[in-house]
Amino acid sequence: MRSEYRGVVFFDLDGTLLNENSVVSPDVGVAIHQLRHNGYLPVINTGRSPLEIEAACAATGIDTFISLNGSYLAHRQQPVYQGIIETALIQRMVELATELNDSLSFYSKDAIHAIKDDANLRASYDSIHTPIPTIVPDFYLDHEILMLLVLTTKNDQIYAERFPEFTYYRNGPYSIDTVRKGNSKMKGIKEMIARLDLVGLPTYGFGDGPNDLTMLNYVDHPVVMANGITAAKEAAEFVTSSNREDGIIKGLQHFALI
Repeated sequence: MRSEYRGVVFFDLDGTLLNENSVVSPDVGVAIHQLRHNGYLPVINTGRSPLEIEAACAATGIDTFISLNGSYLAHRQQPVYQGIIETALIQRMVELATELNDSLSFYSKDAIHAIKDDANLRASYDSIHTPIPTIVPDFYLDHEILMLLVLTTKNDQIYAERFPEFTYYRNGPYSIDTVRKGNSKMKGIKEMIARLDLVGLPTYGFGDGPNDLTMLNYVDHPVVMANGITAAKEAAEFVTSSNREDGIIKGLQHFALI
């Protein structure tokens, strides 16, 4: 497969490939199609689930993705890697969330459900323009869970101290992406490159937020949006314009990828 491509380009979604309305603008969609035409493999690298990226894939033609912060990878509709969380560990997390009066969402490869409806749950999903999960408190008992979303504004330290088995990414005021320790956007890139025989190709990464740092520090050419956090900009080779201003296009042009 390596000979098919001149390089690999990884795109975060929220705040990066998606604009302020959480959609891919028409011009960015055209740019990604041109990128592929020019011989590069575009890859979505996101904390979102496969369900939540279908519109972005349709708009860009991207069929390779790293989702759930490196916990589920797929290429041309075929799974490449899954980082499944043990049921017993999830049970203990449910107990703690209940004790703290927090909600918790379960992410499988094709479903999202939560243990209870509350204000943080609604605010978190509303902020990224996605549907509120249905309430199925025992969903984790008979499904393979790849990521948890802890719905809290204040209990970060408690979860981190009680459950060092996880890596936590707070990407907004209402929720924390929670994956099995060792899984990250960087781990997803490593797995994708190894399993698709892409070793040795130049890599590019576009991002803006805290869960993008491992990706930005790993790829050959890190690109950060103008709306990105300071730590991301410090890791950048190039800071492009914002996601509101189609910064993806400017970044691709800067490296002569389109």
